[in-house]
Amino acid sequence: MLTGLLIKNIACLVQTEDFPKLKICGSEMAELSSINDAYLYIRDGLITEFGRMIELQKRDILIQNPEAEIIDATGRFVFPSFCDSHTHLVYSGSREIEYTDKIRGLSYTEIARRGGGILNSAKKLHETSEDELFVQSLNRINEIISLGTGAVEIKSGYGLNLADELKMLRVIRRIKYTSPIEVRATFLGAHAIPEEYKNSREKYVDLIINEMIPVVASEELADFIDVFCDKGFFTVEDTERILMAGIKHGLIAKLHANELGYSGGIQTGVNYNALSVDHLEFTGDEEINALLGSGTMPTLLPGSAFFLSMADPPVRKMINAGLPIALASDYNPGSSPSGNMKFIMSLGCIKLRMLPEEVINAVTINSAYAMGISETHGSIAKGKVANVFITKKIPSYQFMPYAFGSNLIETIILKGKIISKII
Repeated sequence: MLTGLLIKNIACLVQTEDFPKLKICGSEMAELSSINDAYLYIRDGLITEFGRMIELQKRDILIQNPEAEIIDATGRFVFPSFCDSHTHLVYSGSREIEYTDKIRGLSYTEIARRGGGILNSAKKLHETSEDELFVQSLNRINEIISLGTGAVEIKSGYGLNLADELKMLRVIRRIKYTSPIEVRATFLGAHAIPEEYKNSREKYVDLIINEMIPVVASEELADFIDVFCDKGFFTVEDTERILMAGIKHGLIAKLHANELGYSGGIQTGVNYNALSVDHLEFTGDEEINALLGSGTMPTLLPGSAFFLSMADPPVRKMINAGLPIALASDYNPGSSPSGNMKFIMSLGCIKLRMLPEEVINAVTINSAYAMGISETHGSIAKGKVANVFITKKIPSYQFMPYAFGSNLIETIILKGKIISKII
């Protein structure tokens, strides 16, 4: 049963909103509202009150709610939980052998041609039972919860046939109903071209459209549909066909785009009202202009670019043009084997030259938008879901991305309930 929870003497309550926004764009990303010497009151899983400690006595919260649990957060900061809007964390096994191949100088494309990459994960997944896949994936979910993530989008795409794609999506659904984390599911049958279709890509696209999408939609296994629209994978024409079929069945578009080249994926995503376009290492003036004024969130995955030693997207140019930016982990076995969103913040600062305020906005409110949940998640605002974490004693919010190798989280609260507390 959910009851009241009062967090008092907070050194700094970060990302507060009196008038909540759905996303933060352009120069406003460098602004971050916060309250020093603050309190936060949670009831029935929602944020009910917050403000300065000096105002707490006037509110009579404890008199009206004597059963409330109290946490003294002296010297500690409270953040909204991270929202990770792009992961592939339902997978089987690992791919550290390919990691060695990368060190030896093989490219992502070369590894894929040798049967590695996504096809390797598809083979492992095919050989793994649904129950075992659930156990492996739930371990990763518990890991990211402990690292401060309170909402996650999980993609299929290591099945590449109807039965295995459904197996992945059923595991995602099981996670949604058994874990306290907020979950959104994405159908990504168009993640790669299976070996048996390598000379007949259009037949595989037909399979996705005519067989996979109708079943996924009828069983209500996914919120979104995604396509890897990029060099060596699916063309703009393939992508348009798949997105149209998904939208017809009530799935909202998202897109892998412009990771490996100027694929036209960004423009295609905008044309089909994609909620987000993700990766975006290759983004020029044409792509930026297409995104301006759209409802599509540019989502960057610096963990993947870091792991693969790829060029970074032109973030400063994108922000200066007025775009919003979201950051996500891309947690997957081949190109970003980590769901640590605090490290993603650090990469945002170190590699992408984003300000601490910008990365905090990018991993909270903007990444919530990229999942379609910024009305209920991603900031400290009355009525929003009480997904927050309390840090250890730190000197400033800038210290979070600065101390890139340290776990600074002490208490995890999801849906108003204390999930873990490090004493």
